[in-house]
Amino acid sequence: MSKPVDVGSLRVGCYMLIDNQPCRIVDITKSKPGKHGAAKARIVAIGTFDGVKRSIVKPVDANTEVPLVDKRPGQVFTLNPSGVQIMDLETYEYVDAPYPDDESIKAKLEVGTEIEYWKIMGRIKIVRAK
Repeated sequence: MSKPVDVGSLRVGCYMLIDNQPCRIVDITKSKPGKHGAAKARIVAIGTFDGVKRSIVKPVDANTEVPLVDKRPGQVFTLNPSGVQIMDLETYEYVDAPYPDDESIKAKLEVGTEIEYWKIMGRIKIVRAK
């Protein structure tokens, strides 16, 4: 799920959709309005799931889509060769997630470990192990 937001209201550290992929904004530069056009924003962002650097240029008064990030607590239930099965600590539902790319988080994963995971547009990412 996502919601529309003005490009001019985006800040560094926010999330937005570029090429239908959720990305975290790392740099924004805005140009002044000129004789023949409106002010434009050049946005550089890094993909949340794939780590690919993307950039776009849009008018400041245009709309863009911002993904809704659902940050949830969980507990590792089982470790499979293909991924991790997580029990949500609020709803007690089970969800499957891939192993995180960060080796320091991956090393802390054991059965019973409390974690924080994000649900973004139907995909799950393990962000932190407590």
